[in-house]
Amino acid sequence: MEKKDYTKVISAGIIIFRRVEGELKFLFLYRSRGTWDFPRGRMEEGERSWQTAFREVREETGLRRSELVMHPNFKVYEKFPYMSEGKRIFKVVIFYLAETSQSRVKISSEHEGYGWFSYAEARKALARYKARVEILKKAVEAIDDIKKEDPLPSGPSQPLP
Repeated sequence: MEKKDYTKVISAGIIIFRRVEGELKFLFLYRSRGTWDFPRGRMEEGERSWQTAFREVREETGLRRSELVMHPNFKVYEKFPYMSEGKRIFKVVIFYLAETSQSRVKISSEHEGYGWFSYAEARKALARYKARVEILKKAVEAIDDIKKEDPLPSGPSQPLP
């Protein structure tokens, strides 16, 4: 049998957004070393990726599953190798997408702060992680696609805002 020369680590999280006066705002958590990121964390034994995502969001933000509206058909992967303590790691991060109406979150002790970022601000915050910028772009496209699928209200025609 061939020996693996790396350890595979799987994490999952949710790209959480809300609408503020017609603009999308994305939730970012601040980790030390100047890093802003989506809520996410390592999968525990026996968990499915979506269970990990909900658990991590609850632990890191206080948001309950009932406070999130999941967007269907959105599941993206980020895959990358890195070194940790002299060991080769291959990491897979699975991201889902959800909307919330909650503006306040309660961060965990592993974070130093949080913020709701516009798309432009979010792209800047993720600038050094090109793959994550692409994931954010896919999330915005998925949100736009869902808006296009929403039927117009029936009844008397009204001007669009």
